[in-house]
Amino acid sequence: MFTRVVERLTASVNCCPWEGHAYGNHKGAKPASRRTPYLYSVEERRRRDATPWTLVQGILAPIQFAVFLVSLSLVARYLITGTGLALATDSILIKTVVLFTIMITGAIWEHAVFGKYLFARAFFWEDTFSMLVIGLHTLYVVVLFTRIAGPQTQMLIALAAYATYLINAMQFVMKLRAARLEAPRDSAVAAS
Repeated sequence: MFTRVVERLTASVNCCPWEGHAYGNHKGAKPASRRTPYLYSVEERRRRDATPWTLVQGILAPIQFAVFLVSLSLVARYLITGTGLALATDSILIKTVVLFTIMITGAIWEHAVFGKYLFARAFFWEDTFSMLVIGLHTLYVVVLFTRIAGPQTQMLIALAAYATYLINAMQFVMKLRAARLEAPRDSAVAAS
């Protein structure tokens, strides 16, 4: 009984990229009674491939990750040694600008592909968690400029923001993997 309740609650949000494997794609496996909708419809995949915003996201994502790694090391250096506050602060501000840039262009991309700027069904949970990421980065900037907390607290807020960013980045990497695993099936569907 409990399993059925959990299944009902999670079925609409199951974004596991390996779901097809979990249902047992092997000899003798019984077919799933239902299947999670495709990440992209054929038309959405066409729009995704046609929009220049896909390339923009593909360029900005690794840049943001590189900025994150550099900034994380500078923040850690400050927290461990007590030196390099200005450099760490500047790196967090740069990371925040890059984050807002990728979030804005990502919303434009989502609108081009799904017709919604945010919370399209395929990216609902990623967008939801992105709000927390943006919120923590914004909190850092507010605390920095209002000076309502000292440098140590500011750096801890930055670390919390970075932890949420890392989780969110993993969500998007898993979604990218799901889209790649789904691609051959979409090609077969489009051909039929």
